[in-house]
Amino acid sequence: MPVESDTCRIVREVTVAAGRFAPGHLGELTQIVPFEMVDAALAETGSVQQRIRDLPSRVVVYLLLAGALFAGCGYRQVWARMVAGLDGLASADPSAAGLAAARRRVGAAPLRALFDLLAGPAAGPATRGVRWHDRLLTAVDGTIAGCPETPANLAVYCKGGGPHGGTGFPLVRVLALVACGTRTVLGAVFGPTTRGELHYARQLLSALGPDVLLLADRNFAAADLLGAIAETGADLLIRVKAGRRLPVCARCGDGSWISRIGRVEVRVICCAITIATTEGRRSEVYQLITTIGAGEAPAGELVRLYHQRWEIETAYLELKQSILGGRVLRARTPAGVEQEIYALLVTYQSLRIAICDATLTQPDIDPDRGSFTVALNTARDQVIKAAGVIAATTIDLLGTIGRQVLDHLLPDRRCRTSPRVVKRAISVYAPNTAKGRLRGPSYQATISIDVLDPGP
Repeated sequence: MPVESDTCRIVREVTVAAGRFAPGHLGELTQIVPFEMVDAALAETGSVQQRIRDLPSRVVVYLLLAGALFAGCGYRQVWARMVAGLDGLASADPSAAGLAAARRRVGAAPLRALFDLLAGPAAGPATRGVRWHDRLLTAVDGTIAGCPETPANLAVYCKGGGPHGGTGFPLVRVLALVACGTRTVLGAVFGPTTRGELHYARQLLSALGPDVLLLADRNFAAADLLGAIAETGADLLIRVKAGRRLPVCARCGDGSWISRIGRVEVRVICCAITIATTEGRRSEVYQLITTIGAGEAPAGELVRLYHQRWEIETAYLELKQSILGGRVLRARTPAGVEQEIYALLVTYQSLRIAICDATLTQPDIDPDRGSFTVALNTARDQVIKAAGVIAATTIDLLGTIGRQVLDHLLPDRRCRTSPRVVKRAISVYAPNTAKGRLRGPSYQATISIDVLDPGP
């Protein structure tokens, strides 16, 4: 007896731009990077097409942003995902060469203009964990990204050295200023590694101001840079080398002391931080300098606050691992590298804004509990479905991305530690680099802070 099978056809309505502009979208993230914003960036940079093509400039900008979401795909595959949800709508079928020519035509300037429009803390006045004593808590640091080994890239970006024969790819140095509470980017610069982080840091000073507290690691404790930071009106909390001898000009009651580096008067805190677990104890001496006075915050509070600097490391992890998957960039020319990095920054910032918007509806939730991976994967799904491109008449403050983020919140952070060791062998010819030092479990930890006296 034959078995009858029922069939069901699901028909849904897709609202996108008209005509040849239809493929130009970023799913639900289009509401954060709307058509009007992209058109304004194109007009400002003189990148609007002279005639309507199969690939208008606006569509190419969204192709570049979608390329950041789907970093493991070629641009032809990215295009296929952008048109997959356009049921029944005729769309262009460009070749790889056509897509490459369109990207060159648009250039990097519109992407940079978009990033300038989106850069910022993306936090409300009462957002948890974003401000300390009415100051926006920020961190600055650098990272390295690889790009394809082509003659054009090698003319600008050099390879790095190392004990294992150096790197296989030319390297790009990226320096960013990040809001610690939301991990959004306030400013970013990049260029060849022949110039150090201190050179690039000066280009980020315009993002600082009197209501900002800047956290930074030891590499940024140069006298000239400290003076330039102080001139912006921002306060600083920066680590210096423990062996650096800073003169005692006056003593504070909490064990810290007043000193001077260049033309900046700083307060110095020297402390021993001890981490105790069931596997033992380890201790390290930290020396911090700050422009925060002893009357506003005791030494122990500032030492604990400095731990927030690690939020920028998590931001780089999300960019390089969650988005890029550990891959090098696609672009085979320096102009393409600039375009791709700005596309990555715009896409990353859009995802972070979506997470912050979701947590704004729940004031008791810290934005860092929003899962970046959940937001990223949901945004990818929305691009493939061409869903949420244009806001409905009834404004949905959360959206699909926000609901997924709130439904899959990360747990509150616990005080845990794990060994900082090599996770995998760097080379098959040197397997002992990881032998016996593989990453093990993390342990519940107890942290104690002892402020050290500078002596006579």
